[in-house]
Amino acid sequence: MAYLKSLLLSICLCSLSVMAAEQQLDDKLKVFEPYLGTWQSDFNVAAGKPAVQDVSTWQRALNGTAIKTIHSINEGEYGGESMIFWDNKKQSLVFYYFTTAGFYTQGTMNVLSPTQFVAYENVTGNKDGITKVKSTSEFKDNSFVVSTSYLKKGQWTKPDTRTYTRSEKTVKFK
Repeated sequence: MAYLKSLLLSICLCSLSVMAAEQQLDDKLKVFEPYLGTWQSDFNVAAGKPAVQDVSTWQRALNGTAIKTIHSINEGEYGGESMIFWDNKKQSLVFYYFTTAGFYTQGTMNVLSPTQFVAYENVTGNKDGITKVKSTSEFKDNSFVVSTSYLKKGQWTKPDTRTYTRSEKTVKFK
């Protein structure tokens, strides 16, 4: 009987070790660990304008070698998916972002600190004339702030800043 208990305990411990190992992120992706989960941001809009809410989910993907994000604005009016991963050839974090509006971006990310990173994107197919995006994200006090500028028709826009907090909402696409 003692042998059976020891065997069952060993199996349980091995299973827990395997499950814990499966949940790990590649070391190059550790900066994104606090971002895992679901978030929302209620944008600042001018008086009389309709409300804008972004809901996003960050999740571990591809056995921890990538981060997948999905998001939707106003329950599916607009949305997108991205994959972030380490590119050995470029020796950089890279990502691809695909949208429901028919354009996509590809870019690189630089980690500035354990809680902050900057992303540079090249945009393909945006009908509003946006060709580049630069955003800085910082995780602080269980929320994160994103500041984004767009190169639109040859001019950089003033940065938009949004704060994301934990959410129970779900990302919706139409």
